[in-house]
Amino acid sequence: MADGGPQLIALDVDGTLLATGSPVSERVAAAVRAAVEAGAHVVVTTGRTVLTTRSVLAELGLVEGHALCSNGAVHVDVAKGQPLTVQDFDPAPAVLALRALIPEMIFAVEKVGVGYWATGYSPGEYSLGDYLLVDHSALSSEPTPRLNGWWPEGSLEEMLRLLHELQVPGASWVHGEFGPWLTVSRQGVSKGWALERLRLALDVPSDATLAIGDGYNDREMFHWAAHSVAMANAPAAVRDLADEVTGNVLEDGVATVLERWFRP
Repeated sequence: MADGGPQLIALDVDGTLLATGSPVSERVAAAVRAAVEAGAHVVVTTGRTVLTTRSVLAELGLVEGHALCSNGAVHVDVAKGQPLTVQDFDPAPAVLALRALIPEMIFAVEKVGVGYWATGYSPGEYSLGDYLLVDHSALSSEPTPRLNGWWPEGSLEEMLRLLHELQVPGASWVHGEFGPWLTVSRQGVSKGWALERLRLALDVPSDATLAIGDGYNDREMFHWAAHSVAMANAPAAVRDLADEVTGNVLEDGVATVLERWFRP
């Protein structure tokens, strides 16, 4: 880490900044505010949509700067609350390939700033925005930054076995930690990819970057950062990739790390 602490700090949301369904703790929010006041770029970097990220930005007191949503596919201007860039792809080939492997899979595509189109109901962050039920043809008819898949009757282990056969040119996917769901994005788009674009735009030295996360979608972010930190509640395979492991989300692990350099 560069002298003086990190200048670009990437923070995952669920399982990192907060326990899903709970607010950000005051200690974590205070540590984030201290980093911002010291001049660091704090970038919420999440699989969440723009709609469901806005409340987290408000809880943290972030009123300007950048956020990266939908696993890096949507770059948001925090001050305006609107996307600056969206990395779309054609979901149709992925839907066809996944239906061939897992016919029962339920799909949802993100409509940025609006909600989702979906072929059925599935667990997830669908409390904000529209949720329109459509058939597979309509679902696949427009580009999207993110395609979600959920296998109601399956297991994560069986889904991963089947996905070894998945071949979709122009797309890449990441699976979830705790159930049979996955997210498909444009090939090469990830949290790490988006953070490197932002780092270059902000002219931050590569050795002044810090990333904290807990999920499989944080792996590229860990590879990108000069110093990576996994939450104690992360799967073992994710913890093994990080430079260090901090306390779990209920122990304010993010604050434990940030307070080394930034004291509220």
